[in-house]
Amino acid sequence: MTPMDIERWQSTVRRPADFDEFWEGTISASEKVAADPKFDRLPARSTEKVDVFEAHYNSYGGIRIAGWYCAPRRPKVQLPGILVVPGYVSEPMLPKALASQGYAVFSAAPRGKLRSNKAFNPGYPGLLMHNVTDRDSYGYRGFYMDALWAFDVLASRPEVDAGRIGVQGSSQGGALTLLVSALRPEKVKAASAGAPYLCSILDAAGMTHSYPYQEINDYLRLHPKDAPQLRATFDYSDIHNFVGAIRCPIIVNIGLKDDVCPPATGFAVFRAIGGRDKKLYPYEDCAHDAGTGVGHGRIVSEFMASHLKPQPVS
Repeated sequence: MTPMDIERWQSTVRRPADFDEFWEGTISASEKVAADPKFDRLPARSTEKVDVFEAHYNSYGGIRIAGWYCAPRRPKVQLPGILVVPGYVSEPMLPKALASQGYAVFSAAPRGKLRSNKAFNPGYPGLLMHNVTDRDSYGYRGFYMDALWAFDVLASRPEVDAGRIGVQGSSQGGALTLLVSALRPEKVKAASAGAPYLCSILDAAGMTHSYPYQEINDYLRLHPKDAPQLRATFDYSDIHNFVGAIRCPIIVNIGLKDDVCPPATGFAVFRAIGGRDKKLYPYEDCAHDAGTGVGHGRIVSEFMASHLKPQPVS
């Protein structure tokens, strides 16, 4: 595709008529599970300025989910919060550096990640196609709820100002950032989504042979008759169908040479974002890093600080 073709490309995703009903039911089912969050301080990982905790909470289906929580020690005022959501293969980061900037940070480990893989572990590759012919038991249904509940757990912390919480992540983390921002439109203060995955899912599989999307091509090579059912399932989980609900200030960055998450799908999902306060950063010579290697991290840091107003740890 030419740069102009990439910018103008149109997604083939269709929003099911009962899309909202399906996810409202999923959220309602999750709410019936007591989150029971536990935070255990880890002295060996903590410092004089930053406390580090191993966190756990219950999520959709009663699965116990893990994560890292880091915050300035003994804050004198309520802290802004940041939810950091992980990529497809990478494990959740230990966010001590962000905490030292004055944030309370929850680094989520949805089911299958880190210490959250005892009851659910389809592997990587594997998650994208887990029960893919059944929307009700599809792996990302619970995975999405894990990310959403991580936001709520962070917001419930007494030292956190629930009116100043942002979300950030790249690749799968970019997808989850868009998801949480859409499902908590009145609560997310600011968001930064890099190289978003899970956008125009079947279209993306036709544009790349890189994993994770190659999992779809591998599956259809063996089960070509399942293509209609795959589309039906993906239409319920495609991030493109969520983002119209986003209202917070948001930035999105993509690499125009990305062979993992095709840039055309990034342009399309950005156009679909419902809020007006949005900005796209396309990086001409970057691939899946989407500008991280040429300074986009500073843009994210300044953007979050401008909206969340942290007080760096002295």
